[in-house]
Amino acid sequence: MNRRLLFASAAATLTLGITVALTYPAAAGQSPDAASDAATAAGISPQVFQALARDLKLDPAGVQARLANETKAGKADLSLRKSLGGAYGGGWLSADAKTFTVGVTSEAQAAKVRAAGATPQLVARSLTQLDAVKAQLDTVAAKAPKTVPGWYVDVTTNQVVVLAKSGADAAAFVRQSGVDAAAVRVEASAETPVPYIDVIGGNAYYIGSGSRCSVGFSVNGGFITAGHCGSTGSTTTQPSGTFAGSSFPGNDYAWVRVNSGNTPRGLVNNYAGGTVTVSGSTEAAVGASVCRSGSTTGWHCGTIQARNSSVTYPQGTVNGLIRTNVCAEPGDSGGSLIAGSQAQGVTSGGSGNCSSGGTTYFQPVNEILSAYSLTLVTGSGPPPSSPPPGGSGCTGYEFSRSGSLSSGGSAYQPDNSYYQSTSSGTHRGCVAGPSGTDFDLYLQKWNGSAWANVASGTTPSNAETLTYSGTAGYYRYRVYAYSGSGSYAMGFTNP
Repeated sequence: MNRRLLFASAAATLTLGITVALTYPAAAGQSPDAASDAATAAGISPQVFQALARDLKLDPAGVQARLANETKAGKADLSLRKSLGGAYGGGWLSADAKTFTVGVTSEAQAAKVRAAGATPQLVARSLTQLDAVKAQLDTVAAKAPKTVPGWYVDVTTNQVVVLAKSGADAAAFVRQSGVDAAAVRVEASAETPVPYIDVIGGNAYYIGSGSRCSVGFSVNGGFITAGHCGSTGSTTTQPSGTFAGSSFPGNDYAWVRVNSGNTPRGLVNNYAGGTVTVSGSTEAAVGASVCRSGSTTGWHCGTIQARNSSVTYPQGTVNGLIRTNVCAEPGDSGGSLIAGSQAQGVTSGGSGNCSSGGTTYFQPVNEILSAYSLTLVTGSGPPPSSPPPGGSGCTGYEFSRSGSLSSGGSAYQPDNSYYQSTSSGTHRGCVAGPSGTDFDLYLQKWNGSAWANVASGTTPSNAETLTYSGTAGYYRYRVYAYSGSGSYAMGFTNP
């Protein structure tokens, strides 16, 4: 329709502070309710806050400071990955999360890192080069000896780590792959990773005749979980459903389409009598704190040690996993890994247990969503009741978000905040609301004193897309329910 009511952009007070130093001072003189107050200030549940304090051995002020530093590091990393391009050597937080370091292959790029509030470190290899080395190892994964339980990209040392029970076997495996040996470090390991599955009992979901796994995250029509939990066509109970897709080994992901009467919610069980709300799936940095939920051991926390890790199970090698020091045990498979309110991955497997500690690996959430064109359910509501024409939803975008609006309501994405583009280029956005509604999409840019519309999609449809060629600056999306109510899915890509 040829219409659009004029609307005033909220003249938000914007602190252009995403490039400040990443050190966050700890508060003194905490009250007895400090954990609850700090959790509210940090935007997470008290249960998550308390679990972080327990497992990372921090007081409330320490948890609050760490979360603040991780948020700043995440924003800095997002902009630096784009602005540094081929010179980007990966980013990582220190053990105490007070320092965020970014590797650069050229000293000339160090100024950009400092300007973003991070510490530059000159490295020999870019992250692209490290990923290429690991990919070459992946190509001969089928020939990896059983004494090599896995390998991963270690951005902190600018090498690819090959775990080994036998150094000679590992060295032979590296030679066979043909990779540059200087880019590889063989590290002694006692890990014996196995998929977490086949423990009977507990409050999770059950496969076939009774094996048990854990729900990962809710998506449109069901939930995602580990691929080793069931093959395509396998049935589940509690909730009842069917594996609509499954991949293992190589990958370790699957999604279960639940039967009518089961309602997906954007929540994670914190095993403390409550739930944690999922608000998106933005990747956390290496070194960031994360928590895992599973039906055997409940809720446990730790930190991300590496991304893009390959692990060799008895059934074969799985690639592209998140390596953590969070503990887990059989039956936790498929369960949720979350950083604050951002979904990170589903539990694949690992070594050790929650008595002595161990290493656990997770299949990244965004890869699963992309593989099956799924939409993550956020908040406590269901996903859009139907996708836009063609059934594809807002797929093929770098980032995804979802939410729910009443008629006439607006939401600002990402996460009621904004993002920074450090270079000129094309911004692409998409929104899809329920069938029969009219949802619109606006791209807004900060002009120094207020948010101004620079692009929009305002047809009478429930689905809109927009494209905008813009300069560097701060941007956000406004999702507007012009008529009708319900949940929406959104995707966007920025320069």
